[in-house]
Amino acid sequence: MVRIELQIDLKYHIDPPGADFIFNIHAARTEQQSVSNEQLVLSQPVTPRVSTDPHTNSRLMSVHALPGELTVAYSATVDLHHHFADPADLAEVAIDRLPPEVLTYLYPSRYCQSDRLGQFAEQEFGHLERGYNRVQHIVQWVQRHITFAANTSDSSTSALDTLIDRVGVCRDFSHLMIALCRALNIPARVAAGTNYGTDPALSPPDFHAYVEVFLGGRWYIFDPSGTTIPMAHVRLGTGRDAADVAFATMFGGVTTAAPGVVATAVVDERNGLIAPHHCREALSTDR
Repeated sequence: MVRIELQIDLKYHIDPPGADFIFNIHAARTEQQSVSNEQLVLSQPVTPRVSTDPHTNSRLMSVHALPGELTVAYSATVDLHHHFADPADLAEVAIDRLPPEVLTYLYPSRYCQSDRLGQFAEQEFGHLERGYNRVQHIVQWVQRHITFAANTSDSSTSALDTLIDRVGVCRDFSHLMIALCRALNIPARVAAGTNYGTDPALSPPDFHAYVEVFLGGRWYIFDPSGTTIPMAHVRLGTGRDAADVAFATMFGGVTTAAPGVVATAVVDERNGLIAPHHCREALSTDR
């Protein structure tokens, strides 16, 4: 089991008459991800409302904030009980056998225009044996052809933009991989978490976008940016693309500061707590 101590600190200045926020910073609860010791502290005397999306397990917090400064501090202990699988055993699932809740992740979405990448995806990956191996080839293609560089994209950058510009950050890598998978009729979705293991030269500790692909009847983790240790990904939210999993969505006049994110692994092998590491097995924390 991997245990992560998570700390998130956010800071905002809010203009009159106030602003509304929807935060996605609570660690999700799934069969393979348990959450304990949660603490939430808001600097204003406001009452947050937390609800869980029944389809994704994303926990969304709504806050109506008053003018002035607002700080949000969230911490939790997150235990990751990974499902491990042999990649050779993971086949693509025929469309007529997909669960209804998975079908939405076949369709084009705002940032993942898979309907415009069909011919390209077929030329590059259509000849490959179907299954985990083909998805891994997509990951490797994205890593070879896209350069990771901070501040090279913005909230309007799509998978098509990344394919043309050949540069981006984690969400851009994820959008391109998702679009390529969907273009091949492989369900894929974005997951939002934290970037444990990233070289500080690439990025300071931050939120992180990665990919989950539906293979062999469950969702498996991939990091097309190649910058993190997937075994330490803490799931915050999942969705069609980044529009569904923003850590904060704001309505009103708001000035933001850089988020503070710290994810620390607790290692105690005698008690079954292992250090996050790269492994050959496929990893899943959600059915």
